[in-house]
Amino acid sequence: MAKEVLRYLDPHPGGAYLDGTLGGGGHARLILEASSPDGVLMGLDRDAAALAAATANLAAFGDRVVLRQGNFADLENFLDHWRIVGLDGVLLDLGVSSYQLDTPERGFSFREEGLLDMRMNPSEGSSAAAVLAQADAVELQRIFREYGEERWAGRIARAIVATRDREPIATTLQLADLISRTVPGGRAPQRIHPATRVFQALRIHVNGELENLRTGLDAAWRRLQEGGRLVVISFHSLEDRIVKQFFRNLATGCICPPRFAVCVCGQKPAGRIMTRKAIRADALEVSHNPRARSAVLRAMEKLPLEDDQDV
Repeated sequence: MAKEVLRYLDPHPGGAYLDGTLGGGGHARLILEASSPDGVLMGLDRDAAALAAATANLAAFGDRVVLRQGNFADLENFLDHWRIVGLDGVLLDLGVSSYQLDTPERGFSFREEGLLDMRMNPSEGSSAAAVLAQADAVELQRIFREYGEERWAGRIARAIVATRDREPIATTLQLADLISRTVPGGRAPQRIHPATRVFQALRIHVNGELENLRTGLDAAWRRLQEGGRLVVISFHSLEDRIVKQFFRNLATGCICPPRFAVCVCGQKPAGRIMTRKAIRADALEVSHNPRARSAVLRAMEKLPLEDDQDV
């Protein structure tokens, strides 16, 4: 959604921008080009491989770009280290990257054999295989239901516990086959693979994605300057729900009961929602990149603080 990102982020010369989910640096390159000749960009990514690719991709921009391995939930610590007070724009492109999905050894995809890792930073935290080996059936059911909205969460959780008592569940195809054998009609041809929601749930849990999103949204908003813009691309309903509610809360003014003749709460909108309806990829982009069909973009602009002092 390159055009949409540039439209709503509106990068300009002299601006300071943060790409909190750098990936290969595609969006970062567009932001740097649009903010030429002196706009600067800070980029973060948890994945060392993505960071290496972005470093090569953005090398021509020299000292206009600063890249670090890290979680966007910690963006304020990075900004403090770089002595950057305010930002003109923040981009968060959530979820797993095409590179990660297409690298079997990372364990994100159930379509090819690989170890069940799923960590965006393989040097941090517990792998998906470790979660499956250690969590009890109640916890696994909660993960699959809460993060994957999986209808058969309990049945799948019990099947995993029963199977791991005989042999470890260590690979992507092993787990995908177990799920297909467990859910009703799991082996019948269908549009969505029966393992899709469980893999999503495990990935979200392993990487703490929803918790990081909430923390990152708060941090990004605090560090935006007046008139700065926050653009978020999400790929499933759980993420989008959090973003939508976050924006709605910021855009809410007076919350006094309707029976009050005048406002006594004093609450003013902190931001302006720029995307009343979520922006989705058009048919042409989806034809070139089928994964874009799930993308949802929302954008928010930070409003100036009103002077409440008495005149």
